[in-house]
Amino acid sequence: MLQRWQPPIARCLKHFIRRSFDGIQVLQNMEQCYPVPRNMTMKLTNEQISARVLYFGLFNGVGPTRTQSKMIVRNRAYSFTANISVEGCTTSTMQGQYCNQTIELLSCARSGNSSGNGSVSGFFNQSMVLCRNNFETSCHGDGEMKIYSLEILRITESLTISVQNLRLRPLDSIGNSSRIYLMCFARYGAMPLATLHDYSGDLNQSPLVIRFPKVGQWYISILALHLAKEIGGALSNVSKVCYSLEVQELECPLGKAGPNCSSERYMLQTVLRKYSTPFESYYLPDGGDVISDALNFHLEPLLSNYSVGGLDTWTYFLLDVPRGAAGGNLHVRLMSDRKMNYEIYARNGGLPSLINWDYYYVNKTSSSGDSVFFVLYNSSDEKVDFYILYVKEGIWNIALRHLNSTGDISDGQTTMSISLERCPKRCSYHGSCKSALDTSGLTLYSFCACDRNHGGFDCSIEIVSHQGHIWQSIALIASNAAAVFPAFWALRQKAFAEWVVYTVSGISSGLYHACDVGTWCVLSFGVLQFMDFWLSFMAVVSTFIYLTTIDEVFKRAIHTAVAILTALMAITKATRSSNIILVMGIGAFGLLLGWLIEFSTKYRSLSCSMGLCLNRLERWPSREWLQNLVNTVMKRFRWGFVLAGFIALAMAAISWNLESSQSYWIWHSVWHVAIYSSSFFFLCSKVITINSGNRTPTDANYQLTQQDSLSQGA
Repeated sequence: MLQRWQPPIARCLKHFIRRSFDGIQVLQNMEQCYPVPRNMTMKLTNEQISARVLYFGLFNGVGPTRTQSKMIVRNRAYSFTANISVEGCTTSTMQGQYCNQTIELLSCARSGNSSGNGSVSGFFNQSMVLCRNNFETSCHGDGEMKIYSLEILRITESLTISVQNLRLRPLDSIGNSSRIYLMCFARYGAMPLATLHDYSGDLNQSPLVIRFPKVGQWYISILALHLAKEIGGALSNVSKVCYSLEVQELECPLGKAGPNCSSERYMLQTVLRKYSTPFESYYLPDGGDVISDALNFHLEPLLSNYSVGGLDTWTYFLLDVPRGAAGGNLHVRLMSDRKMNYEIYARNGGLPSLINWDYYYVNKTSSSGDSVFFVLYNSSDEKVDFYILYVKEGIWNIALRHLNSTGDISDGQTTMSISLERCPKRCSYHGSCKSALDTSGLTLYSFCACDRNHGGFDCSIEIVSHQGHIWQSIALIASNAAAVFPAFWALRQKAFAEWVVYTVSGISSGLYHACDVGTWCVLSFGVLQFMDFWLSFMAVVSTFIYLTTIDEVFKRAIHTAVAILTALMAITKATRSSNIILVMGIGAFGLLLGWLIEFSTKYRSLSCSMGLCLNRLERWPSREWLQNLVNTVMKRFRWGFVLAGFIALAMAAISWNLESSQSYWIWHSVWHVAIYSSSFFFLCSKVITINSGNRTPTDANYQLTQQDSLSQGA
């Protein structure tokens, strides 16, 4: 749809963005919003994205922008079409961009418990899951890659990837296995490549250890290099390398997590809010010390009392964001009566740490503030308050790192609150929380519809003060008083039809803008908008028709036709910018039609004889006739007022082009004054000649007199 301006549309992809710059494909694994062009195509292969839920969002008017007007909002509406197709491989064991890469599933089994120092007083048992390839050995040549897959079902402390029984083929080879690179690439949720992976290492040198891996599907690729490397001046005859792949998952017992399973872990229970929208809930520890009414819980009784080296302790809280709640926001708060020594780390699908986290908070100056999905509110030394916007589905792990744990943690009290809310801060009580379903109908997402004075995603930004809003409302409403000038002149010239149009147009425009700015609506917004645009169109066209000197019967006929046509324009798409050109074209056509009627009335070909008509046609292009015609046109208008009318019309056009969501009130007020002033100047430009008998220029006798004078001049 064509518009005067390009609507500020942005698309936010919460997982992966793929751009194309001069043929170079750039993949970014991050949260990002970027402007959407008129046409775009995005292609992501299964080597680039993981098997998960992806959300594509289109946002119109991103940022703390005040619309100021429903007309601006409706005029910025846009239409789009989207076609999303998903192509997958027929079997899970064949993957890759062309489904030609074999995936070998590792077979896993629990191998018993291992013990480690867990505290000063005892040990914590750790369970181990051992995974191996189906064949005892796997062999592949130089540059050949093999891919394996396994699924982690529980929260895991570590994932260790190693090879056993490394051998060279053929058996009588002269190569040295220690000089071979056996590269391992691991990636969560998607196939790893040498250029795109999460973790990597040379298994021939040491095992690859992944701390706190995420729950879900992991892919491991093994690549052998330098098999035929020259050794001691002789070329190695190694053709293949064989090995046994072994993957160990180290799990902590229930209620424990962290290094050596020494920290406390709590699975929070979901408590639904009463009388609220779906998925709004609190998260509380099972049997914890819950504060009545506030649905908070005391933190100190739940903290871990064990520290590694006496430096700090970690406490983990796990919560489940159900399917369909991804359009909500996770709200985390900590409040204490003393200075807090906590750092907060949050991660989806796995335990967070100092190096693995999705969002974090250390202090007011160090947090995930650069993320568009992390918002920090009014935090201090005694209070922490932040939101994770449009939180991902699945298990979330929130870890508290307690610094200086050698002190007495019983001093003071700290309360914690974790909740899933639809709109942040209840839209700051400056708007209403709206909810809608995505196109699949499976996810409920929410957003804030702010009032006139506030903006931002949570309506927390005051765009204009209450006093400023009053002055802006007065400007938009009172500027319609400029309609008094053309209405007064039309009444003075006894042009009653034009007087009614200008008067009613100014009144309806004032009532419409009073409703538009939220002051008072005498009728529904749609009716007031129709009346405003329709009568404004009529006022413009009436100005053109007034400049003619045709009989009142013809004028009213033209007015009737124009009223029907402009009403159809106003009731369909009144706010289209192209309507301005159409109205000006209709007015110019009405003026030309009036002059043609006037011309045909003055020079009635049927009233003259054939010889007289031929005589006039022969003398038609004479210089005297053209000079008299120019003199008649020059005497018909006051050209000073015509120039003033065009200047005012130019001011109206400039103010229309300068209108934006921020400056709408000032430039639209100038538009009101300029457009009504231009009508007033054009009305004043018409010369009114009164004949004897107080007859107007539209009188038939006056027209005949002018016809005779022009005939004599010709």
